[in-house]
Amino acid sequence: MSERAAPFYCPYCGDEDLRPSEQGHGAWECAACNRAFQLKFLGLLARGLQPNDAGGEQI
Repeated sequence: MSERAAPFYCPYCGDEDLRPSEQGHGAWECAACNRAFQLKFLGLLARGLQPNDAGGEQI
């Protein structure tokens, strides 16, 4: 992956005024609600998503 993925909106207030933070990789700052947060990709699930008996998706 050559470029980092950017969030489209703040997970707290929903505003789109986000800027990369100086706190490190994956850190973002929201100018609207003055919060900082960090995103981290954990990896792919080995088994993937499988439907369960209740009709929903099991993770």
